[in-house]
Amino acid sequence: MTHPDAPTELARITASQALAQFRRKALSPVELVEDCLARIERDNPRVNAFSYVGAEQALEAARQSEARWQAGEPCGELDGVPITIKDLTPTRGMPCRMGSATSNPDGPWDTDAPISRHLRNAGAVLLGKTTSPEFGWKGVTDNALHGITRNPWDTRLTPGGSSGGAGAAAALNLGLLHQGSDAGGSIRIPCSFTGTFGIKPTFGWVPQWPASAMSTLSHLGPMTRTAEDSALMLNVIAQPDPRDGYAGNPRCPAWLTPPPPDLTGWRIAYSADLGYVKVAPDIAACVEKAVGLLEELGATVEYVDPGFQDPIETFNTLWFAGASQVLERLDEAQQQRLDPGFLDIARRGRDISLQHYLAARRQRAELTAHMASFHERYDLLLTPTMPIAPFAAGHNTPPGGPYKEWMDWTPFSYPFNLTQQPAASLPCGLDGQGLPVGLHLVGPKFEDLKVMHAARLLETRLTTLQPPAN
Repeated sequence: MTHPDAPTELARITASQALAQFRRKALSPVELVEDCLARIERDNPRVNAFSYVGAEQALEAARQSEARWQAGEPCGELDGVPITIKDLTPTRGMPCRMGSATSNPDGPWDTDAPISRHLRNAGAVLLGKTTSPEFGWKGVTDNALHGITRNPWDTRLTPGGSSGGAGAAAALNLGLLHQGSDAGGSIRIPCSFTGTFGIKPTFGWVPQWPASAMSTLSHLGPMTRTAEDSALMLNVIAQPDPRDGYAGNPRCPAWLTPPPPDLTGWRIAYSADLGYVKVAPDIAACVEKAVGLLEELGATVEYVDPGFQDPIETFNTLWFAGASQVLERLDEAQQQRLDPGFLDIARRGRDISLQHYLAARRQRAELTAHMASFHERYDLLLTPTMPIAPFAAGHNTPPGGPYKEWMDWTPFSYPFNLTQQPAASLPCGLDGQGLPVGLHLVGPKFEDLKVMHAARLLETRLTTLQPPAN
């Protein structure tokens, strides 16, 4: 890994490196933001990662940051670092369209959500908003309002979703820190497909307001090029906010705590398929090779399945019921403007009986208890993040494949939204097509540092992935 103080190309610089250079006055926030904006202007037309770019706002914020650094008085931990916010997250002065033509194009955009407020107060420079499918409803990123978002590794392919714009922006370093949200895999799917790092922290540590329609399935978290940068971002965003109606355990870890020198004494479970998933052979081989590095770091790795059946029916019941809540806010004319796929699951959710919904909640509690027991024996559970490679953009499922809905091809992600555990995707290599592969690290609830420390140690032994030049 490059030392934080080492010179680096701005196109590949990390947030940790940028802050080190700000301190030494070797780099100006204005210079960095100007570089990001120039590359957004060059690269965004081919990937469509941004729903909004606030160039003038960003430059003014960068000039203010530069003055603070020159005076030796930075205002916060991220002063001058260029970042992006997902279109689902309210951000003062920037449109929050939710990827939906049913939203009001005139705003008002006068309120910061907790995560936007925390980042702004830490001095981060907000470049703009990244794309999402309508209301973040699916595992790819396209909508009628902003079009199709594409994968920087091959623009014929999807970057995944729903935080697909953030994933594409992170892969190209169009901003150094990116906010995603994840109610069924929406951070981890695009991180796997774009060769970036992202973590869905334990539910409740990053505050949410307004509350997601998906309720306690939804987590907010960072998407970055390195695990170290995600720790830096979590140190800012994982702070309480009184507006959060689902506030979780308040004892946040010290995210920047350095990892141990090795993993001696750790017991890690590796499940190649959870006992029921069909995984592409080249992806499985790539993940298994990365898992071997944990043994080199001193961990004891056991090949074991966690021992639960596919909870897709439980997840779908809660997901569809959540989607139905959006319909309550829309009249019939607005509903006809929705993505047909979203309208379909929302209507199916409206038909779920109370008894069926309560049964799903009970099943969720049983799965959560099962995984808590499993982690009494294992520090981490590792799996592939995705069983398949990125597929053609503009499709909800791989064309010609066996999958009917997006949940069918994301079997490793949604179980851990049900359990609210911390789960991250770490880029671990390339598949047979030269496309990124993600390693999925799942930790016990409230033990996020185990996930982060293992990821930070592993990334020092893995090759940093960089999309091919176009």
